[in-house]
Amino acid sequence: MTLVFALAGLLLAPQTRPSPAASPAAATEAVVETAQGRFVIRLLPEVAPRHVQHFAGTARAGGYDGTTFHRIIPHGIIQGGDPLSKDPAKAALYGTGGLGLLKAEFSDRPMTRGSVAAVLRPSSRDSAGNQFFICLSDQAALTGKFTIFGEVVDGMDVVDKIGETPVEGDRARARVEIQRISVK
Repeated sequence: MTLVFALAGLLLAPQTRPSPAASPAAATEAVVETAQGRFVIRLLPEVAPRHVQHFAGTARAGGYDGTTFHRIIPHGIIQGGDPLSKDPAKAALYGTGGLGLLKAEFSDRPMTRGSVAAVLRPSSRDSAGNQFFICLSDQAALTGKFTIFGEVVDGMDVVDKIGETPVEGDRARARVEIQRISVK
């Protein structure tokens, strides 16, 4: 009989949960400010909760401030977020920093124009981290191979403008700096 009352007490006791506003995973939008303009990413915690939490936490800590979109494939993708890209003297290392922090959260969500996804080390599915890329066009061949954690919902013209930055190979010739990412 005591066990029944104990269980009833647990079921009737008010449940305390952290407020959604206090959790980085509760973030719904990220505003990315660059010298080229601003754009807005809708975060998708229902698709990739750990990636959204990591991205939001890094942004709130200022981890993206001063990084660059260092890799650009015209009409393909723009890639940024490498913490090494804050230092122009480390340009030869751009694309290697801030990885190996997260396990994959792959989905069947199509990799379409405006998709925001985690960068991986080559041949290493569980190697995501701070770096991300944004699709400038549909990239069907990438679907299910990278973790999509957001989508650009405003300012795609700014993303396109960044994608028009002159390149040498796939490296931006001029710094395209992320000034700040604020998360709401």
